[in-house]
Amino acid sequence: MRNLFTLTLAILIISTTATFAQEIALFNGTDLTGWTVYGTEKWYVEDGLLVCESGPDKQYGYLATDKHYKDFTLTLEFKQEADGNSGVFIRSTVDGTKVSGWQVEVAPAGHSTGGVYESYGRGWLIKPDPEKDEALKVGEWNEMKIRVYGDKLTSWLNGVEMVTIRDQKIGAGEGSIALQIHDGGGIKVKWRNIKVALPQ
Repeated sequence: MRNLFTLTLAILIISTTATFAQEIALFNGTDLTGWTVYGTEKWYVEDGLLVCESGPDKQYGYLATDKHYKDFTLTLEFKQEADGNSGVFIRSTVDGTKVSGWQVEVAPAGHSTGGVYESYGRGWLIKPDPEKDEALKVGEWNEMKIRVYGDKLTSWLNGVEMVTIRDQKIGAGEGSIALQIHDGGGIKVKWRNIKVALPQ
């Protein structure tokens, strides 16, 4: 009986964890191959960096992967110039400039970078503890990591775990990885080293 319990526990542990394979680059440093622009805001490549910038319409804008990603670990670096209100969406779809899915926030200091927001739905699902905002390097390059597996989402900023959440709706989600430009104008964010690792 004891051996059966040990075996059952081992199977349970294996079924709820994942080993992720070698990282795959989502951005080639040259152009937007593999991505689709939604909206009229600006997305372009400059000096090997991906840049998003508010356009004259000052509306929401998205750059989404052509492929869908379910379970993954995403790593990327961002640098906020001017107003850095942006975000990284997971398991998302975009229709025009209306997005369905979940955003890991990228925002100026004091505005919950690393938290999880559900657009056109329940709003904020979880925010980091306020003291974790110190992990954000204003005006410098920041590294963000997002791991999504089943119904569990965890975010890190510069090595600091910001939030972990389990949510049935996230677990059932399907869609792309997408970067956002917030509306209102005056926003500019640079991105680099966008890589995804998939479960083996």
